[in-house]
Amino acid sequence: MASARQLTSLVSNSALSRAENLRLAPRFRKTNRMRGEHLAGRGGSSTEFEDFRDYSPGDDIRYVDWNIFARLHRPYLKLYRHEEEMHVVILLDASSSMKFGEKFDRARQAAALLAMMGLMNMEPVSIYALGSRNEATHQIRRLRGKSSFRKLFEFLENLPVGGDAEIDFTIDAALRQHTGRGVVICLSDFLTFGRIDQAISRLFGAGLEPWAIQILSSDEHNPELEQDVRFVDSETGETLDVTAGGDLLRIYEEYRLSLERELEQVCRQRGGRSLSFNTSQSVDNIVFDTLLRKGWVR
Repeated sequence: MASARQLTSLVSNSALSRAENLRLAPRFRKTNRMRGEHLAGRGGSSTEFEDFRDYSPGDDIRYVDWNIFARLHRPYLKLYRHEEEMHVVILLDASSSMKFGEKFDRARQAAALLAMMGLMNMEPVSIYALGSRNEATHQIRRLRGKSSFRKLFEFLENLPVGGDAEIDFTIDAALRQHTGRGVVICLSDFLTFGRIDQAISRLFGAGLEPWAIQILSSDEHNPELEQDVRFVDSETGETLDVTAGGDLLRIYEEYRLSLERELEQVCRQRGGRSLSFNTSQSVDNIVFDTLLRKGWVR
């Protein structure tokens, strides 16, 4: 008996099947329980009749129900519920630092599963990725439904990696093109000299709930240093000679943890959330264990 054709080289068919039965669970977006429709604070993509109320001076007379007025001789206003689609936006860090270890692979795998959850719930999904500051943003916008699976997988499979565009630069590039409220998922190592707090604030200001998923290589998460080495910045080319021993590893660990705490605080203050992983963890463990257990997906 022939085995089922693999839909993508990024993740297994079994992982895709599990993702089909889950949906993203933003913290502060109310949903009306209808597939792909999320209540929001401003006008949306469709309206649905909700109720009547008494007319008050100053109300828009276009919404008066004149049939009721003719019967009861009193004006009543028709109320409508505005339904706004929840946009799912995924920002992929494709800079040179993501080539280290399996970071870019893990980011693309997570993007595939999280995007699939949005597509299965008929939510518009957009993905933006940028490697170099002097190149155009790689993007695929407003995918919707199961018919978009092939486009999604082909885009992620063929996405190039390499360049000097840090994640805050990618965020700004995406915001110049994206419109629509919803949730934004940033997949990056967040190893940047930029002001990530300001970039996250700009996402929040654009009506997007910020989710930050930090992906580090195993060596970045738990480095071992047994001899003198020279580090080369993969994006700037700058070098740093380091002598083994002393307090270097302890200082690095303190820095890594402080970066995690800062990212968590920045996202929490703006209504979002943040988690850090390393590539020793499989994408199945990340998505179907940690994210599910912590309520990011349900």
